Amino acid sequence: MEREALIHPIPATYDTSSRILILGSFPSPKSRESGYFYGHPQNRFWKIVAALYQEDVPTTVEEKHTLLVRNHIAAWDVIQSCTITGASDSSISDVVVNDLRPILEAADIRQIFVNGKTAFKHYQKYTQPIIQREAICLPSTSPANAAWSLEKLIDAWSIIKAY
Repeated sequence: MEREALIHPIPATYDTSSRILILGSFPSPKSRESGYFYGHPQNRFWKIVAALYQEDVPTTVEEKHTLLVRNHIAAWDVIQSCTITGASDSSISDVVVNDLRPILEAADIRQIFVNGKTAFKHYQKYTQPIIQREAICLPSTSPANAAWSLEKLIDAWSIIKAY
């Protein structure tokens, strides 16, 4: 698989009622193809969020967007552009981060969460020094994180409801 220099194609999801911000690292090929976050059918993000808020699992981009906004969740990624091989987070280099200020200025974000260790690493290295806000690292919803069952993930992710 070839290394590619890519620019993030998906705009942030948020509105003035957003209270938490969930950041991934960079959209996978499936997410870029679908035009929205966590587009790989095996990624458990949408199952987790739906379970936490006792809603149906969304299938369309519109349903996913509505689920987040209705539950006061903003979503985006740490990285605006990078060089990457396929969906391999470990291959990410040449990082340019997204500017989170528009979200933080528009909404009363009470807590920032990151989805997985790669997003957390890049957040701590590049974003935290700029915005001076700590993030809570949640276990990755990626299918590559096979050590975590859906039930364990739902339990760990339930912290987002405290905000």
